[in-house]
Amino acid sequence: MKHVIPPLSFLSHLVMILMIVGFEITPAEAQLGKPEGLYYKSWGVVIGIENYLLAPKIPGAVEDAKVVAQVLHKLGFEEVVELYDKDASFRRLQQTLVDFLPRKVGRQDRLVIYFAGHAGITQGTNGKDMGYLVPWDAQPGNVSKAVTFEQLKEFSHRSASKHTLFLFDTAVRGWEISAAQALSLEGRSAPEDDTEKRAVQILTAADKGEVAGRTKDRSLFVQALTQALSGEGDLDKNGWLMASELGQYVSQHVTDQSKNAQHPVFAQLEGDGDTIMIEGRKAAFRLGGEPQSPAERQAAARMHYEQAFALLQNGKSQDEALERLNKALEYDPKFGDAYVLKSYVRLEVIPDIEEALAAAKLAVQYAPENPDSYYTLGLIYEKRGQYVEAEQAMRAALKANPKYVDVYFTLGALYADEMKDQKKAVEAFERYLELGGTHNRAREAVAQSRAAQQSPPSSAP
Repeated sequence: MKHVIPPLSFLSHLVMILMIVGFEITPAEAQLGKPEGLYYKSWGVVIGIENYLLAPKIPGAVEDAKVVAQVLHKLGFEEVVELYDKDASFRRLQQTLVDFLPRKVGRQDRLVIYFAGHAGITQGTNGKDMGYLVPWDAQPGNVSKAVTFEQLKEFSHRSASKHTLFLFDTAVRGWEISAAQALSLEGRSAPEDDTEKRAVQILTAADKGEVAGRTKDRSLFVQALTQALSGEGDLDKNGWLMASELGQYVSQHVTDQSKNAQHPVFAQLEGDGDTIMIEGRKAAFRLGGEPQSPAERQAAARMHYEQAFALLQNGKSQDEALERLNKALEYDPKFGDAYVLKSYVRLEVIPDIEEALAAAKLAVQYAPENPDSYYTLGLIYEKRGQYVEAEQAMRAALKANPKYVDVYFTLGALYADEMKDQKKAVEAFERYLELGGTHNRAREAVAQSRAAQQSPPSSAP
């Protein structure tokens, strides 16, 4: 009996079928879906203006900006555009916001824009504050040659990036929105779901009317920012650093260091997501060595699992993929989806029926809500000749997902070929076709059954 390849969850149905029949997935095709990591690419724009053409000098602004650029590089930002002094002219900033970024930044990308320079606040037509940033060749009071918050708001609407975070080392307000409450991190050991929710967020160094202070050769804001981005801002110690945590850490640190004279403002400008500055699975290894805490071990397990999946997806080393899966399960022995994938690998890719059976049983134990746990177990039982157990596992898969079309086809073939129950076989094939299945065997079995029911019984001579 030839069984149907089980369509594992999260895109692996397509991936595994293409692998088995010999098709290759090109990088461009792979990028049509979700990225293997949290973002396809991370972009940074770092603007530091110290020596203004028409405005007072801001000592240390360029050096502060260069520190931020270095931090973004260390965090894995692939593209960091640095604009210092005359490179941050009005024309260049407009070109960057209106043309360059909208063309380059994709919908699964992350974007961080840092600005150190003069800023101002004017009154809009509705009487509300309207903040603006002052380019290198503009004057603080000349709004006509400034980058206004309205323009930034328009840019954020046009930008395809999933997550955008503005970091302004200046005292400014005026996006017509109040400071946001920090997003809840309770219970999140790996908040990947936030990458599916759009977010536009802002963190400023100080509030309206305050002065962005400095100590020694560094601004208080950049000091707190770099400390937070080194990992200290991970307030719940789960290995993930979110923008909401960054805002909370910087605000508290700067307020304390300035003796309550400077109050950074964090706001959620759009969406209900949260920009991820440090991914947990990367944070677990940023200092080297083995993960220690439960959250770090879970993050490490997730990393190895995703690497195994990527190796299989791209048709690369199957042995290494299996090693990665085993490592993932060493870090997290209750990682249900890893058992599901391992059971399938041991069934179809690097066959070992006993290991496949052991992994499938653990998949059922630790991922009981995943129908593929039962489906793969059923396929393994079928291959072992344990047809009653195979039927029971398939039925359990349908209990978890009553519309799992491929399970009905496999059941139909199992009933017809091995258990010799044509009535149940036809019932399974009929349900398979009702759910959109197109296999000729199911069509022929149902057609033959209906023809037999319509034919009059032959009379004896």
